[in-house]
Amino acid sequence: EVQLVESGGGLVQAGGSLRLSCAASGFTFDDYAIAWFRQVPGKEREGLSCIVNKEHSQYYAESVKGRVFISSDSAKNTVMLQMTGLKLEDTAVYYCAATASGRCNQGPYNYWGQGTQVTVTS
Repeated sequence: EVQLVESGGGLVQAGGSLRLSCAASGFTFDDYAIAWFRQVPGKEREGLSCIVNKEHSQYYAESVKGRVFISSDSAKNTVMLQMTGLKLEDTAVYYCAATASGRCNQGPYNYWGQGTQVTVTS
């Protein structure tokens, strides 16, 4: 069974940092690209960052570039998203998703986690 399980969300003060993790199982990790998205109720889902596991190529949305860093650990089948300089507008549910295309700019994203809430307070 394919599973993506996010963890690491929580409450953080503005300016603080969080590290989100996405633990993957049930598929060949290195064949996939894994991305992080976020969604605020009433707004469209926003793609933040993606990593091609086989190559460790990384991609970032302009909205978070310079504040987040994505990495993967093939030994642990885990993708991490380190977020720094958090802002109030970063409050959202954060999801990881995997695409069998192995390319960040190609879908579909076949598998999704259940999400982890990040709340940034003033």
